[in-house]
Amino acid sequence: MHTTEALTKEIRCLGIDASRPLMVHSSMKAVGAVQNGADGVLDAFISVMRGGLLIFPTHTSATMFRDDAIFDPDVEPSCVGILSQKFQKRANVVRSLHPTHSVAALGDHATAFIDGEENRITPCPRDGAYGRLYTLDARILFMGCTFSANTLIHGVEEWANIPKRLTPLPHPMKVRMPGGRLHDCAMHGHDILTSGDFWHNYQKLVEPCICTGICMPGCIGDADCLLCDVRPMVDLTLRLLKRNPQLFSTPAPVPRAWYLT
Repeated sequence: MHTTEALTKEIRCLGIDASRPLMVHSSMKAVGAVQNGADGVLDAFISVMRGGLLIFPTHTSATMFRDDAIFDPDVEPSCVGILSQKFQKRANVVRSLHPTHSVAALGDHATAFIDGEENRITPCPRDGAYGRLYTLDARILFMGCTFSANTLIHGVEEWANIPKRLTPLPHPMKVRMPGGRLHDCAMHGHDILTSGDFWHNYQKLVEPCICTGICMPGCIGDADCLLCDVRPMVDLTLRLLKRNPQLFSTPAPVPRAWYLT
């Protein structure tokens, strides 16, 4: 069984520290048996990132496209894993008010990081939380999950105006604001009906990112991990999309000449 102390050492050995913001995409099942369970894993990350900014996605896109959808950040569960669900309940953690792609943040400038998300109209706009990952030179850890969980690449496709990635019409929603007032908003979703589950093809970015040093493999507990630098990953993806705007419409690998020259 893994201990919090052992996980803390493994996190540090990956090169993670509080000097740069860190977002964690995670699979608790992949980490394996841990003393104190998910809380033990969170304790390790919080210890390493003390004095910095730690972020977990707490998305609710699986439930917010109902006709009567009201996003209440205090009670709406995350649909992206037990670690994110437990993290959003931790002391001093703040959760953004984005109705479908909220994030939870702890630490340095956490409140500023999530500011204004109730006013977004797309999942990952450049001026939103996912865009701030680029601005802040953050890193993203994929712990036991694949690049199909790489929400930032949804953002990059959005910023690059790739066609048929967002629904043409927004869905009306409400957000429960601090104090209880309901805020009306409308959100474009990912256009699954037109483009299918295209995000599974984000996995084709792994080889280019490892080959160019953008992502570093490692292990935390039993989970295979990739630690990725946001800025070069975004820049590389934009260059690839300029060559082929429909890059992620098929699983065909990225030609090596596109990223090794």
